[in-house]
Amino acid sequence: MALRKFIIERDIPDVGTLEREQLRGAAAKSNDALRQIGPDIQWVESYVADNKTFCVYLARDEEVIRRHAEISGFPATRITEIRKMIDPTTERAG
Repeated sequence: MALRKFIIERDIPDVGTLEREQLRGAAAKSNDALRQIGPDIQWVESYVADNKTFCVYLARDEEVIRRHAEISGFPATRITEIRKMIDPTTERAG
């Protein structure tokens, strides 16, 4: 089964105030959970705001994302599957 793209919104109070070392620790924790789960999920990138993160993942389904949240300890407050992408060049696409 092909991996689908999701955005995971995680409510994490004061995450935007974390220092680089704390963010490194969070990334290590997430990566450890990913290794435990295997090839059904991949972390692409995350955007850190004041009190939440927005994470882009490739995953088999929502269930595997919830499993990652459970193992890592990072909440998956809202999971949204991405159906299509557009960018400034979409206007010119044929």
